[in-house]
Amino acid sequence: MAYTSYNVNAFVAEGCKGSPAAVAVLGEPLPDSRMLEIAAENGVPETAFILKRREGLNLRWFTPDLEMDLCGHATLASAHIAFTRLRQEMGENPSFDGDMLYFDTREGRIGVRNESESRYTLDFPVREGKAAELPEAIYDSLSIKPDEVYLSRDYLLIYSDYKKIGQIEVCNRELFDTVDLGEGGVIVSAPGFGCYDFVSRFFTPKATILEDPVTGSAHCTLVPYWSSRLHLKAMRALQMSENRGELYCRLDAGRVLITGMAEEF
Repeated sequence: MAYTSYNVNAFVAEGCKGSPAAVAVLGEPLPDSRMLEIAAENGVPETAFILKRREGLNLRWFTPDLEMDLCGHATLASAHIAFTRLRQEMGENPSFDGDMLYFDTREGRIGVRNESESRYTLDFPVREGKAAELPEAIYDSLSIKPDEVYLSRDYLLIYSDYKKIGQIEVCNRELFDTVDLGEGGVIVSAPGFGCYDFVSRFFTPKATILEDPVTGSAHCTLVPYWSSRLHLKAMRALQMSENRGELYCRLDAGRVLITGMAEEF
């Protein structure tokens, strides 16, 4: 079955390459097994599948290994394609309402605002972490040990210094991969530097791609934590992967609003 595919970098900025996503636009549904095959063939952190329907746009996200419950950078990439390529092509569609776009997803209806050319704001749920014990296999696999541990979908590990975030390595991948977190992963984070309020990185056990370049969904947990700790509602964040990505985040009425730039390549 034919589909149209686009490649988009999300959360790009000066000095930040962002995170690559493939966006596949479907006219008819594909079997889950085929979508997983396509995601594995694409070999990028996430492939988003937009199903065009008369009643609106359906959005699903697949890594090379599994379907995700929520993905930030691939939603940002999908919004860019929807606004720049699909809106005019589809004409009147309930997914589009002025500067707002709505996707139907596993997480429910997700809104994305078109702020300006190539700049979008995701309206995501809060996933506040609770104090937790870190599995021994993850603890022993990390080159630098955390000061605090929290758990939502993902483990959130807090460090005292942003320099440690850049230095952390998964030094025993075999041991790390004995832990199955399903759709979850391991966030490492610390107070920021310069213009950034906080920084992070993201690792996933058992995944084909160990480190995710920019993880928008992780900020559903990061934002409430740092908002409480820093006494800020609006924050600027940096994900310190090799690619790097920049996110503007705001806690608003029990939602996490994440703004970033996208560019097709």
